[in-house]
Amino acid sequence: MLASFGIRLRKRICFLFSSAGFFFSCITPSASGGQPAQVYFMKKEKIPIPVAAVILMVVTITYKLVLVVIGAGVVCFGRGFMHRYLEEILPVFYLGLSLNVFCVAFMTLLVFCPSLTEFFLCKGLALLERLRFVRHKEERGRKLGKSMEVYGETALYLKRNVGLIFRVILITFVQRMALFFVTWTVYQAFGMSGTPLWDVVLLQAVISVSVDMLPLPGGMGISEALFMTIFAPVFGTVLLPAMVLSRGMGYYGELLVSAVFTIVAQLYYMFRRERQT
Repeated sequence: MLASFGIRLRKRICFLFSSAGFFFSCITPSASGGQPAQVYFMKKEKIPIPVAAVILMVVTITYKLVLVVIGAGVVCFGRGFMHRYLEEILPVFYLGLSLNVFCVAFMTLLVFCPSLTEFFLCKGLALLERLRFVRHKEERGRKLGKSMEVYGETALYLKRNVGLIFRVILITFVQRMALFFVTWTVYQAFGMSGTPLWDVVLLQAVISVSVDMLPLPGGMGISEALFMTIFAPVFGTVLLPAMVLSRGMGYYGELLVSAVFTIVAQLYYMFRRERQT
């Protein structure tokens, strides 16, 4: 997506952006800290904040859209599946799905309706000034206006490049499904059989749908509780070690790796700034 705007960066730099985003998403409620952290590092590469904001919002939309599609598919076509596995967690599942639908709809509106985004930002700035969190400055308003012009141009570009958005959705779908397949590898590692592959994968997807938007860092606690509930008939006597392995590989291991590379990113830009001065 950056390349489509003529912004050429090494892939390892983009990997550092993603690592920082993943790490801060994991440790903040509703994954709210990932995008600001990525904007922080992208700004160091002189990427305009409005451009970074639109790109990251599109990435977030596609990331959550995969969950919405899977959740809606389960509701529409998986009545038997829901009755067999999800009876005890249906309220949490429906809540998570509803929040994801709202988030996708609202963020899509913000990306492709720049005037609405500008309205919210102006109102937010006015509120901060009224509450005296920031001082009123005409220059700040002019900068906001210029930023929104760039934001609007970026959003318009994406509107005209539907193929790019489709490729991002496809890549995101593959990424998400790869993560859900972790639980299937654990199931196979224990030498178990009897539960179809797609039942295991969809159950893991249901957990993600349910907890993704809840105000808990990384869904910690509730993800484990849901796993222990819905996977009980699947893993039987090895349920607890299966949960530890699945969450360890699918969340805590990635959290550790992304934390290391977030530190690497901070050190990289710190040393680069020192060399430049």
